[in-house]
Amino acid sequence: MIRREMIKLSKLLLPLIMAFAIVGCTSLSNKPIYNDQGYAVTGYDVVAYFTENKAIKGSTDFQAEYQGSQWLFASKEHLAQFKQSPERYAPQYGGYCAYAMSSGFVVSSDPQAFTVYQDKLYLNYSLSVRENWLENKAQFIQEADEYWQQKVTKN
Repeated sequence: MIRREMIKLSKLLLPLIMAFAIVGCTSLSNKPIYNDQGYAVTGYDVVAYFTENKAIKGSTDFQAEYQGSQWLFASKEHLAQFKQSPERYAPQYGGYCAYAMSSGFVVSSDPQAFTVYQDKLYLNYSLSVRENWLENKAQFIQEADEYWQQKVTKN
């Protein structure tokens, strides 16, 4: 019984441990929104996650500034939707990995590893980390929300 629980735990933690070993953790002190390549969510259109249910690269033709970051969109319509309600479309935890955040770590994310759940966008470090996160997302969200509120928003 204990061995089975240990195997299950290692299956959940291994992708996260690998992520930390490969890229390490990031500091939030000057980056409340995850930026890569100069754009929030690595330049992917956050509205498309909700309207198309897929990751679509944005265009520099359609961009907006929000929370100190540049956001790209695939169309003028998506840009307008975002400008109307950016907090609705912005990813949880500033776009950092939701699974890592649940353990109190700040780790980059992959725009392809996304989930829209209860009308909120969550990103994960990788597709394999996302699969583990999905197994118990309600608990991980609760834990990540607590960490985000206690540690991150106080900076």
